[in-house]
Formats: sequence, structure tokens, C-alpha cells
Amino acid sequence: MKLSIVTITYNAADTLGRTMESVANQTDKRFEYILVDGKSTDNTIDIANRYDNLFSVVISEKDNGLYDAMNKGLECASGDYI
Repeated sequence: MKLSIVTITYNAADTLGRTMESVANQTDKRFEYILVDGKSTDNTIDIANRYDNLFSVVISEKDNGLYDAMNKGLECASGDYI
């Protein structure tokens, strides 16, 4: 069984680090981690790059909002559960 974890962000520099730490500290490592960023203008992507080995997929491009970003993540997901 594999879990797909999808985090969607936009200008989330203040909170993304805690989210990534939570994912990194999971004891069951049978997951893929997907980050979909809406082309943030703060240092969100710089923070994500510090954990580049944690991510299976990183997308940073302009999107059409929350649901569009989540759908992009779902398209990349290959887990049994999301």
C-alpha cells in the first residue's frame, strides 16, 4: 500500500516548513509527496528546495486556484490512497 500526500501552496513560506517536517517525521515511509505551488512570490520554493529529497513531484506554475492546484496534484498521484 502506498499513500500519496499532496500539499498545495501559494505564498506559504511561513507554514510550509512545519508541514514538510510533519511529513518527513512519519514512521511509515510508504508514501509519495507531491507539492503543487501556484508560482509563489515569496520564498516558498526556496524552503521546499531544502527538502528536495522528500518530494516525488514539485510543480510550481500559475494555476487557476485551489481546485485547479489540487487536480494537478491528483494527476501526478500514484498511491493507493490520497
